[in-house]
Amino acid sequence: MNHIGEFIARRRKEMGYTQQKLAERLNISFQAISKWEVGNMLPDIQLLPQIAAVLNTSVDAILGHTHVSRTHYEEKYRGEAYYWGIVPNKLCHEIMKLRPPIEPYRVLDIGCGEGKDAVFLAKNGYEVTAFDIAETGLDKAKKLAEYHHVKVDFFKADINEYVPNIPFDIIYSSGVLHYISAKRRALFFEVLKANTSVNGIHALNVFVKKPFISEAPDLEDAEKQVDPWHSGELQLYYHDWMFYQNEEILFDCTSGGTPHKHCMDVLIAEKK
Repeated sequence: MNHIGEFIARRRKEMGYTQQKLAERLNISFQAISKWEVGNMLPDIQLLPQIAAVLNTSVDAILGHTHVSRTHYEEKYRGEAYYWGIVPNKLCHEIMKLRPPIEPYRVLDIGCGEGKDAVFLAKNGYEVTAFDIAETGLDKAKKLAEYHHVKVDFFKADINEYVPNIPFDIIYSSGVLHYISAKRRALFFEVLKANTSVNGIHALNVFVKKPFISEAPDLEDAEKQVDPWHSGELQLYYHDWMFYQNEEILFDCTSGGTPHKHCMDVLIAEKK
């Protein structure tokens, strides 16, 4: 029996479900449940969110993944000033070049922080959904949206547990993908890609580890525990998509008040 089968069997029993009852809730055969639980078959990836909902758990828990909390940003976002500023990331402008808002493209902003990029895209005519784990950041994001008289569907979620249940035309994420555990990454991107419209685009970046760059001085203990990303890793998950931008950049940063450097891989790709 594999972990997934063991977990489903244990959780099913905790919920008081027989295999037949769980199968009815999932609209599948009870034989499929039996095969999962003895390790002869794995659930289809598209069924995982439904299994998690029925069993009152998360996809991450089903898969046996642990993750690092990002709640330390609650404190960083508590002040009046916007910790990351309010100037939109360059990726937002690239999105506008590739998909001008001549129609209401549906955008998902993963790890939106205080909402500067989500609000910018909404101001320019996109239908934006955005989430973050830090409630203080989301509170400021909502205030920013109100100030600019735009609507953004903000909600709280953890990047290591969230699974989209509707297709998006554009998926965007900046400065947060490094929180995804190494063993979850392949599945994470497979799910995102499956929930992207044909000809939809992903605009993403991720910090990568370089031996000649020291750790950022404001790095929290939680961030030091995450699995490092390496050059080219992000691009591998999109080998079957068309690339518009694929580069690695070094840049200076002053977050935390001390000058330091980062290395980041940047990717914009289209689903064909």
